[in-house]
Amino acid sequence: MHDIEPFFKWREKYISSEDSKSPYYGRVYDEFTFSKKIYNYFIHPQWDEFGSATLYLKVLFADYAEGFAVIELIGEWNDCIGNDIRFLKRDLVDQLVEEGIYKFIFIAENVLNFHGSDDCYYEEWFHDIIEEDGWIAIINTEKHVKEEMYETRLNHFIHFGEHLNGLNWRKMTPKSLLLWVDQKRSLQIKALG
Repeated sequence: MHDIEPFFKWREKYISSEDSKSPYYGRVYDEFTFSKKIYNYFIHPQWDEFGSATLYLKVLFADYAEGFAVIELIGEWNDCIGNDIRFLKRDLVDQLVEEGIYKFIFIAENVLNFHGSDDCYYEEWFHDIIEEDGWIAIINTEKHVKEEMYETRLNHFIHFGEHLNGLNWRKMTPKSLLLWVDQKRSLQIKALG
């Protein structure tokens, strides 16, 4: 797992440690010391922690004028034992919402497992952004992760599933990713509606 770096090809557009509105502003990374772990496995030092013992992230892009952020995840998302959503909501999402972010794209292809609990924090997050026509989308989820998310009823508050999977987002710009996700999300709403 230590070779899996956060996506870096958008760094000419955005670096969270250089963004004064980011919770990671001013962070200095040691490229040679591997200290963060998911269980017994070291991960690349560029990943950021937010309070979870098993899930890390990287804010790949934030555009406050357009109101969206792209966040890559790695590890095990565990709401059941670790209440990861509480940490994610309080330590990252609330700060981004306060700065004008209302559309969230999470890249979950490196999320190995999801263990759900209740949906209270997801519901709160949904209500925080809905008045601004905001939404939350998770792309490229593994099948078992998606199934657990459905069992936890997160589909009431978050867009995820087959219509948001299989995307080679690394070849896109942040803006084209936003447009793609928004279009897929809108089509799914119409199909269900």
